[in-house]
Amino acid sequence: MKILSIIVPCYNAATYMRHAIESLLVGKEHVEILLVDDGSTDETAQIADEYANEYPTIVRAIHQENGGHGKAVNTGLSKATGMFIKVVDSDDWVDADAYKEILSFLEGESEKEDTIDMLVSNFIYDKQGVKRKKAMNYASFLPTNRVFSWDEVHFPLGKYLLMHSVIYRRNIVVQQAQLELPIHTFYVDNIYVFNPLPYVKKIYYLDINFYHYFIGRDDQSVNEKVMISRIDQQLKVNRLLINYYAQLDDIDSSLRTYLFRYIEIITTVSSILLLKSGTKENLRKKRALWNYIKRKDVHLYRELRWGLFGTGVNLPWKLGRKTAIGVYKLARRMYGFN
Repeated sequence: MKILSIIVPCYNAATYMRHAIESLLVGKEHVEILLVDDGSTDETAQIADEYANEYPTIVRAIHQENGGHGKAVNTGLSKATGMFIKVVDSDDWVDADAYKEILSFLEGESEKEDTIDMLVSNFIYDKQGVKRKKAMNYASFLPTNRVFSWDEVHFPLGKYLLMHSVIYRRNIVVQQAQLELPIHTFYVDNIYVFNPLPYVKKIYYLDINFYHYFIGRDDQSVNEKVMISRIDQQLKVNRLLINYYAQLDDIDSSLRTYLFRYIEIITTVSSILLLKSGTKENLRKKRALWNYIKRKDVHLYRELRWGLFGTGVNLPWKLGRKTAIGVYKLARRMYGFN
């Protein structure tokens, strides 16, 4: 069995996917790299096949009809054989030294009968045109160099897990959470890093800068203008997170607090994008989102609505919208998005 399966969703990624793949090949025979070509129309498929032919014991090329990032991850999960699993986007890459350290740690874990469920590490916001890169570091509030559980986790406001910071034990995602992401939908990475967490009992944090998250292309899904144009998909994911949270029973209070704050982040982003667009239709969609939360879980609604960000994005009239933009700038500084 491979120690780590790495799923790389690829859609029209020919101009940058080689960088990602070359960084992952450092793992050698310890890893399997699943290049999932999501119906690309450029040379992505040929590049995937090229690497699979050159490294047949490490790289697997998988071709499918276009279904979006979620379907590509689903396909990778169904094909993965490693004990642990990681998703790496085709325009990102990993640090070689940190990668080797992570594989050495996971190799030790793979020899234990009672191994960890999730490994957390740092990631770098590798923003285009910015010389000083921002690291998302968890060292000040997560225990290091030992196994811990949710009752020791107290994320401060503005800190959270992204897909880039987690490696799951495969059975947690595939068998226990039975994760299946929606197809033809952007922003499903939020579901990937949310839904499996109630099944995670044993966590380990390595304070190393492992993942480089490239951000800054004009066509990137997290570009603000792109997000506004795809707001219906952002809202779909927002509602799916709310639905999942509303049906959770008997989970650790620290985990529940974390999940609530994550929903608060996503709902704040959704609300601000709808406000910034300024159209009557999107203002109606914002009201509909908050009414949906109220119908689904009135306790969650009250906590969200009367929190700092919920109050800020729901102030009335034009002055309220101006204030909400200020809330957005504060949230952006705190959370590091866009």
